[in-house]
Amino acid sequence: MYSGLQLNPPFFEIGPKAYLYGEEVLKLARCADEVSARYHVQIIFTPQTVDIPLIVHETRHLLVFAQHMDSLPIGRGIGSILPEAIQAAGARGVLLNHAEKPLPLDEIRRTVARADEVGLATLVCAGNLDEVKAVAEMHPNIVLAEAPELIGVGKRSEQDMLAIQKINQTVWQVDPAIRVLHGAGISCGKDVYEIIKLGAQATGSTSGIIKAANPCAMVEEMICNVRKAWDETHPA
Repeated sequence: MYSGLQLNPPFFEIGPKAYLYGEEVLKLARCADEVSARYHVQIIFTPQTVDIPLIVHETRHLLVFAQHMDSLPIGRGIGSILPEAIQAAGARGVLLNHAEKPLPLDEIRRTVARADEVGLATLVCAGNLDEVKAVAEMHPNIVLAEAPELIGVGKRSEQDMLAIQKINQTVWQVDPAIRVLHGAGISCGKDVYEIIKLGAQATGSTSGIIKAANPCAMVEEMICNVRKAWDETHPA
């Protein structure tokens, strides 16, 4: 686990995937940057790799993560994403093992180790409880628990919501320092509010924001509900 990143719940992840790039992703990043500061909620933002320097340069508060990287050392490897290059581009961390970019467990372990080596935080996805435990044992900074069938199209059932505490306990029995983000099936502020109220330290969204009539307004709606739900369950 890379210990240089101070990540304090509640936080949120926005993943533009391959929907946005260049000026369009910069517009969303600027909105998220302003909302992050206003509500005091850290936002992890995962743009296309080529857009990392742009987003880093044009924002002040976002935690910019790469969408993926490889575990290879400096040297041969055309087409690969080098950890040192991600770090030099200004990223603070990396997303690994998303359902759209799955990795074998051994490769996740190697890549987490390389991220630690170069000073990048790790946000590692896990699709079920067994995978949550296996990923936690690699000691990433964040475990992102999300069922693949809910990504982009799903709506969380009552059972999915009630599993939040069980997932948290599974992770924290391995390492209580790991943060746990519960994603997928998040389409509006109400979804965000409910998931944080049920014990999530963080959540996130892609399609709920990108496909909204006003993506910037949806970012604010979601982050406002992160703050509201957290403050209600963690009074000062």
